[in-house]
Amino acid sequence: MNPSERIDQLIEQLDDWRGTTFASLRKAILEADREIVEEWKWKGSPVWYRDGMIAVANAHKSKVKITFLHGAKLADPDKLFNAGLEGGAWRAIDFLEGDKVPKTALKNLVRAAIAHNQSRMQKKAAQSTRTKATKSKQA
Repeated sequence: MNPSERIDQLIEQLDDWRGTTFASLRKAILEADREIVEEWKWKGSPVWYRDGMIAVANAHKSKVKITFLHGAKLADPDKLFNAGLEGGAWRAIDFLEGDKVPKTALKNLVRAAIAHNQSRMQKKAAQSTRTKATKSKQA
């Protein structure tokens, strides 16, 4: 079973408000950028990637949580982050029963995470180029 099928199965098994919320989150994430890849990690967690990890989501007993790997580095003009605010890197959004998924704001946050990942890749590539140039001069 591929990761997308496993996520489908997870959503089907959540036969209460959490399944609906999870499906809505997933839809918004995938609509944010067509190159996003879904994975299944850490013993049952959906994870989304584009040029690096974007976010991981989990359904808990009383909430659905989506955690952004580099959330502390992302602008959050819509104030979506409401959990994990004390950490140095991760930031999360907890959705409780009755909460609506703010799709436009979530898509913007996902796009910001992708831009952050791409920026990190560019910095690493530039550092690698400088390192190779330095080694070349020393040789």
